Amino acid sequence: MTKPSILSFETYDSWDTEPMEELFEVHQMPVNGKVGELSEEVRAKIKAFAFKGHSALDSSIMDAFPNLGLVANYGVGYDTIDVDHAKSRGIQVTNTPDVLTNDVADLAVGMLLSLTRDIVGASNWVRTGQWASSGAYPLQRTISGASVGIAGLGRIGEAVASRLQAFETDIHYYARSDKNKPGWTYHDNLVSLAERVSILMVCVSGGPATAKLISSDVLSALGPDGVVVNSARGTTIDEEALITALQTGQLRGAALDVYNNEPNIDPRWLKMNNVLLQPHQSSGTVETRQRMGALQRENLLAFFAGKPLITPVG
Repeated sequence: MTKPSILSFETYDSWDTEPMEELFEVHQMPVNGKVGELSEEVRAKIKAFAFKGHSALDSSIMDAFPNLGLVANYGVGYDTIDVDHAKSRGIQVTNTPDVLTNDVADLAVGMLLSLTRDIVGASNWVRTGQWASSGAYPLQRTISGASVGIAGLGRIGEAVASRLQAFETDIHYYARSDKNKPGWTYHDNLVSLAERVSILMVCVSGGPATAKLISSDVLSALGPDGVVVNSARGTTIDEEALITALQTGQLRGAALDVYNNEPNIDPRWLKMNNVLLQPHQSSGTVETRQRMGALQRENLLAFFAGKPLITPVG
């Protein structure tokens, strides 16, 4: 029996490539992104994409495949995919929600702890012999009992807030509507939320609707004792405003797993000692990546079997 043909983007681990190749005839997107390097015959055979990565999947790529019917995204965020164009052509789109929620929330809280207690700096204090030569490490800050703002109370935002409840924090949140969370305070305006908290956890989805949602006004409202943790998308924060606020003391600190222009991030980030930097690795555990790949394949199998998709977008 002939296997259905798919186009795979970027590289996968062996636990994904092996079952993918058993199930499908896998063609590889050229590393340079030039679809013209694939023959017309191959492009006509492709009916689904196993999409992975943060590069744009726009109309020009989709339109090079006349029989494309599905973009199965590896990841929960799909802001790099032109979903509107896909819909206009009848191309379905799926993502991999839920399976990565816990890891993203875990790292967001871990980054907050690491930033406020300067765990990296304290480790270096011991490693470099400064503990013995210079004495105790400078005092840091506590998060227990703090007021925390959650920007975006979707799956991940709610998971972050739930974890922070263990620290007896006062939870405030911003969302499109009141989620009716007893004990948590709803705000329909990010500035009003920022005025009430000292910690801002950014958990909104990416895309044009949330571009620079965390604006200079929001950062100013957070104040000089405030910290920002971003595990969402780099585009959700006005990056220039954030850099300026951190450089001038308008903010106390930031912990970032996402940036503009990844992985070639603004070099100014590397020069600031009040910023914790991570390499966009919120979902970067073996267990979660295996679940993401399995869900992506389940969507592909459902599509080729003519069954309802497992996790459709929109």
